[in-house]
Amino acid sequence: MKKLIILDFDGTIADTRPVILNTFHRTLDAMHLPQHTNDEIAATIGLPLLKAFHVLEPMDEEMAALCTATYRRIFEDVNAEIGVPMFPHVADTLRQLYNQGCTLSIATSRGYKSVVDFIKGFHLDDIITFVIAAEDVKHAKPDAEPVIKTLKHYSMKAEDAVVIGDTHFDILMGRNAGCATIGVTYGNGSRESLIEAGADMVVDDFAEIANNNIYTN
Repeated sequence: MKKLIILDFDGTIADTRPVILNTFHRTLDAMHLPQHTNDEIAATIGLPLLKAFHVLEPMDEEMAALCTATYRRIFEDVNAEIGVPMFPHVADTLRQLYNQGCTLSIATSRGYKSVVDFIKGFHLDDIITFVIAAEDVKHAKPDAEPVIKTLKHYSMKAEDAVVIGDTHFDILMGRNAGCATIGVTYGNGSRESLIEAGADMVVDDFAEIANNNIYTN
């Protein structure tokens, strides 16, 4: 059984897509930047905000930092208006995995305070106690650094862990670290993109993960 499960947050644990899209649109307006389609914005989910704004519009570091600060301010308002639910079967499955002896952690491009607040709000902070967030790494997904730091924290090897995420950024991060990977199709990435990135397994429902053969390797 894999001892360590390294989870993405957005699009894997929680359905943040509506809040993210709404916040990006409002931020672009507030910063007097051209609007982009939902698909164009969604393609940046999984990247740190600074990189996401660079992908959407050519800008210098100072402008990207201003956009990021504006996004984070607006996000709080949008989250209060819309709310962020967990995906079906995530909470129960995580508790099942935890009770089976798995250690659960998160590697996310979201800011630390934001993801920890969500985890507490979902009442998962008793089973998810370690988070690598955007400000904790110099090299974000798809670089292996978030996974390598997590492995080092737990004194574990790559073969002890599996990375679970909804985008090719997550799968490539896990593969770059030498870990097994599982892609989930219900988030922001497509089945095709997860397979192309080299996911060892792709599931449509998080509940499938608890009964997966990848845990007996």
